[in-house]
Amino acid sequence: MNPDTEKLREKYIDNPPEGMTSGDIRRMSEDDLLDMDYFLNEDEPFGGDFGKKGFYIF
Repeated sequence: MNPDTEKLREKYIDNPPEGMTSGDIRRMSEDDLLDMDYFLNEDEPFGGDFGKKGFYIF
């Protein structure tokens, strides 16, 4: 397992997200752990520009 992923796992074991336990984190695959971290820490979906006045083409 990647050492960076192990650090990430320890981070979430010490402070699991709401609705999860440290046991849940221990049993997660490396890919699931990375996906969870991405979604917990992603930026605003539209880069903060959504809702500003202007002309938009969708």
